[in-house]
Amino acid sequence: MSKRWYQENKRDPWRRDAKAKGYRARSAYKLKQIHEKFGIIRKGDAVLDIGCHPGGWTQVAVEEVGDSGLVIGVDMLATSSIEGAIVMVGDITEESTIEEIAGHLGNRRLNAVISDISPRLTGRYDTDQAISLELSTMALDVACDLLPPGGCFVTKVFQGAGIEGLIDAAKLRFSSVSRYSPTASRTASSETYLICQKRLQRTKGEVTAMEHLQGHLASIGIVVDEEDEKVIDTKVGFRKIPKRE
Repeated sequence: MSKRWYQENKRDPWRRDAKAKGYRARSAYKLKQIHEKFGIIRKGDAVLDIGCHPGGWTQVAVEEVGDSGLVIGVDMLATSSIEGAIVMVGDITEESTIEEIAGHLGNRRLNAVISDISPRLTGRYDTDQAISLELSTMALDVACDLLPPGGCFVTKVFQGAGIEGLIDAAKLRFSSVSRYSPTASRTASSETYLICQKRLQRTKGEVTAMEHLQGHLASIGIVVDEEDEKVIDTKVGFRKIPKRE
């Protein structure tokens, strides 16, 4: 841990406030600010938090849904229990995990899917941004499979090449799509949040969000030929993805 990192985090008012209020991460305030602006969670809602570890967003969701609501958090990393929430360990791309979520929902329908998922940062911006974009797009596909018409989806994504492909895919699935950068985000961070509201009755088009993104990347000249690269499996976020070196 560098001295500079330690000093910056020690001075971070959001981190200090999060610790004082009992939130597990400063990112809790990002969701609070998103909710304050867009009103994405209502009392009594059923909410799924994808990539919930360490639990800051899940804590905020529990506060917003109240006693009559339901919050389910899922991550491949074990997350300590959170009062008022169901916390699962699982890969959101696997059918067994989806079935477990459905079991917890019972007769309820999801109202919101939220995701503050991030890759394990490598320090190489292009690589980190590409992995984050893939994770966010995958979360969009999962959310659209689970959300009924009218539901909303929120995810983090790093600014950079290809982000317009994700936004375009979201617009085919939701009637309102916005980008928003909470003040709780670090000044030097390139992260932004995609706020997708009012899930459409039907997706415009037949391809998945991931296929749409891949087509967009190809259209702007970003094509990865994996046969020419050394690929090592590594777990990043909530599923196995190839780490390209």
